[in-house]
Amino acid sequence: MSSLPASRAEAIIDRLHALHPKLIDLSLGRMWRCLDALGNPQRRLPPVVHVAGTNGKGSTCAFLRAIAEAAGLRVHVYTSPHLVRFHERIRLAGDLVAEDALAAALEHVEAANGGTPITVFEITTAVAFHLFASVPADLLVLEVGLGGRLDATNVVDRPAATAITSLSMDHMDFLGDTLPKIAFEKAGIIKLGVPCATGAQQDDALAVLAARAAEEGAKLLARGRDWTMQRRADASLRYTDARGAIELPAPGLPGPHQADNAGIAIAALRAWNPPWLTEAAIAAGVARAEWPGRMQRLRGRLAQRLPPGWELWLDGGHNAGAGVVIAEHLATAFADRPAHLLVGMKGGKQAAEFLRAVLPHAASAWAVQEPGQHLAMPVEAIVAASGGVARPGGTVEQALDALPKHGPPARVLVCGSLYLAGEVLKLDGA
Repeated sequence: MSSLPASRAEAIIDRLHALHPKLIDLSLGRMWRCLDALGNPQRRLPPVVHVAGTNGKGSTCAFLRAIAEAAGLRVHVYTSPHLVRFHERIRLAGDLVAEDALAAALEHVEAANGGTPITVFEITTAVAFHLFASVPADLLVLEVGLGGRLDATNVVDRPAATAITSLSMDHMDFLGDTLPKIAFEKAGIIKLGVPCATGAQQDDALAVLAARAAEEGAKLLARGRDWTMQRRADASLRYTDARGAIELPAPGLPGPHQADNAGIAIAALRAWNPPWLTEAAIAAGVARAEWPGRMQRLRGRLAQRLPPGWELWLDGGHNAGAGVVIAEHLATAFADRPAHLLVGMKGGKQAAEFLRAVLPHAASAWAVQEPGQHLAMPVEAIVAASGGVARPGGTVEQALDALPKHGPPARVLVCGSLYLAGEVLKLDGA
């Protein structure tokens, strides 16, 4: 995803691509073999909170991390994909993995694997487990890469808690073409007797999650049934479950949808109920949470191309569900001024569904494609998916320059792809 000069670690990762002909091949056999060669580091981890879902996984992980760190814990985090550098995926006891440590771990795991077939995500997940088992910490926040049941992260026998964020149609070529099929794959992280918190779900998806939880004897904490989150006009929150209510400040992550993600994190932690979890830590963590590329305001080189008083924002949401969430944000928090959309998407994504949700809230829409954007959908295809509403914008910089600048200060939102988000962060200098 990065056009920056490759580091030693990134050069090794590039070499590892040759070990398997497919980028994605959902299976756990290769992962188990590699972990066994490493001495099974997944059995030597701190308590784990495992997070799956379609939209909001990264934000939920950010809230989990922030709450635990507010309580004074050292937190490991594994997320994907990265936006600018691979190192963003692995956080060791609070800090992003250092170049030397990552390169050494990659070489160690590569040698243990012995050149046998394995996908890059599988071997880099093994690298993460090797590092997590080597560095002391109090908690591991572990994000699923794709799906859940056969994802490379799904090798932890007994996490402390699991969480499944809101589900929608995405990655249908791997997970199935209906929401219940997708829910079945996500539900694969639910473990025997381990509580699972879930966010807002459609009834048919929730039924699948509930059935899996019943099979595993796992308590399922569903939003609206077992916990609620009220969002007030000033963006402050009130979380309520069977243990009582907690008054919370506005989340550090903007957008009305973040109330759901914060609630999932709180519900998972309260179900686990570790001794360090206090209402003060929950409130402080909700306020401090941050996550790049998720409704993030930019203030660097790209933002400076806009007139005084204008704002530039970035969001990596890229599927139909994310389109609904972004549309809600445009209709509420961004309703006080015109909003121009710069949309770049990954080929094969549900472009028409995403655009159908967001376009009614746009003063103008521009289809963009960055030269370094991985698997980018051509500008012409985005225009076609918009029904001709979006204008061909070229690159992000070209579209920013072409925006109509008359009238009151406006907002510009670049959206549609995490790969585009990575390129935009590099261009902005963030």
